[in-house]
Amino acid sequence: MHMPSITSGYLAVLALIYAALALQVIRLRRSSLAAFSDGGNLALRSAIRAHANFMEYVPIITLMVALLEMSGAPASRVHLLMGALLLSRLIHPLGMYASPDSLQFRVCRVGGIVITIGLLVSCAITTLSRAAAGDG
Repeated sequence: MHMPSITSGYLAVLALIYAALALQVIRLRRSSLAAFSDGGNLALRSAIRAHANFMEYVPIITLMVALLEMSGAPASRVHLLMGALLLSRLIHPLGMYASPDSLQFRVCRVGGIVITIGLLVSCAITTLSRAAAGDG
């Protein structure tokens, strides 16, 4: 078993994105004087949800990919999974600020969700199959 160096590199980049999302929430809270909740500010609500959505999915997917990497999954597979996670987490927040009828919404928010859920299911199935086969 080896350390998940590929996954950890991607996770460092994802942590920077998470920090940017957190700073956006802080900035909007200060400008709208909303210490709690969203104060009725739609931009703040979107920022809060983009930040929370990131935290809802990134840890579990990253953990599963790290476990797959540690159990010997090919580097190309780890790069594919983590690259897709990085892409989905970059585009999803862009869609959170778009009008629901816009192309930006469909491509970014919906695309980010589809990629993320696909990764969640793919990683879960791969992890289960490797565990059942005794490969991990």
